Amino acid sequence: MAARRDDAERTGYITRVQSFSACHRLHSVKLSDEDNKRTFGKCNNPNGHGHNYKVEVTVRGSIDRTTGMVMNLTDLKKCIHEVIMIPLDHKHLDKDVPYFADVVSTTENLAVYIWDNMVKVLPPNLLYEVKIYETDNNIVVYRGE
Repeated sequence: MAARRDDAERTGYITRVQSFSACHRLHSVKLSDEDNKRTFGKCNNPNGHGHNYKVEVTVRGSIDRTTGMVMNLTDLKKCIHEVIMIPLDHKHLDKDVPYFADVVSTTENLAVYIWDNMVKVLPPNLLYEVKIYETDNNIVVYRGE
């Protein structure tokens, strides 16, 4: 394996973790009430149910030779606050977040929502991954694909 030159560009990954609480009801307007109950089980409860979500937002990019950073963590924290905390924390996803008015609020779709809004506030081509822990056992990863 060839040695790296000291002036070669280096790539780094930064992950910021953020927790938030929200409730939702898994219910598709495209399904009958019976099909919703069969598909989503107890998660179709008309009153909804809540989660303490943990989200990991990872950015990937060149390590700047002057600052030594891929991105300033303070800036990443501000982006996460704007995209996750303000619209989602302590909210009923289906009732308080317009995106979920006709999109089932699964964790997969929540990851897509976060991705789509993070790319709007981050520098181009920097977002690498959104990982959401719905529970300790249920984890969703989305990379914009």
